[in-house]
Amino acid sequence: MAEAVVRIPDAKVALSTASVYPESTATAFEIAGRLGYDGVEVMVWTDPVSQDIEALRRLSDYHQVPILAIHAPCLLITQRVWSTDPWTKLQRARSAAERLGASTVVVHPPFRWQRQYARDFVTGIWRMADETDVRFAVENMYPWRYRDREVLAYAPDWDVTKDDYRHFTVDLSHTATARSDAMSMVERMGDRLAHLHLADGGGSNKDEHLVPGRGTQPCAETLERLAARGFDGHVVIEVNTRRAMSSAEREADLAEALAFTRLHLASAPTPAPEAASATASASSPPQPRLSHGRPRIRRP
Repeated sequence: MAEAVVRIPDAKVALSTASVYPESTATAFEIAGRLGYDGVEVMVWTDPVSQDIEALRRLSDYHQVPILAIHAPCLLITQRVWSTDPWTKLQRARSAAERLGASTVVVHPPFRWQRQYARDFVTGIWRMADETDVRFAVENMYPWRYRDREVLAYAPDWDVTKDDYRHFTVDLSHTATARSDAMSMVERMGDRLAHLHLADGGGSNKDEHLVPGRGTQPCAETLERLAARGFDGHVVIEVNTRRAMSSAEREADLAEALAFTRLHLASAPTPAPEAASATASASSPPQPRLSHGRPRIRRP
């Protein structure tokens, strides 16, 4: 019987620099290089290094870790990073991506109180996307909840699939907090899904960003689904390690997240050509999954 062949997609696995907080952006490059990540996503925030293009370039060169994506400074704590004007922030994020060789800028939908920005956001993102090869991947968010109250903090909507964008980011911690169906969202995004923030969550009111496999989200199923359709975007580990008792424990969590991702990105094996005809004629059961044997691994 011919052995099964596992096809692994071209998707690169990156570490978000936010995953090492409260340690520094520089530490994220060091850990990513040591653990074997394919690159990093730079979260631009209050760490001055994350805002400094030349400092980021030096870190990337020194650790031999490419910068694959830039996360624009659109959090509450980054309201004054790279200007207070949201369009200026996106222009600087695009410039940083172009200068650093990153293919993607991740951006959140506006807060509702940013009324003019929210009003022009969809058309503005299209306009900026038309001006560059960098992909602006708009990320799904969630309602804010306090006790029994729900506040819709984002506009046009926290569910970005309700609007027309060229590229999307899906964040599985955000689907947990929103209590939405992650797999349904992935399907709605379709071929426009360019970027995955991989983290887990249990559906609490807080955005938990757990190590994948420690919550209720379909992290494994999402990776397998993307692998089966030849996803060639980025998978970014964006987890919360603030409770780690030591640097070693933090690094162990990030190693576990990377191993989980690599395992489940290996798609279900397909039969070798000589076995396919025999399978069809005999109507035999489908080939076993990766975890049930030791198939040969081949990149397409």
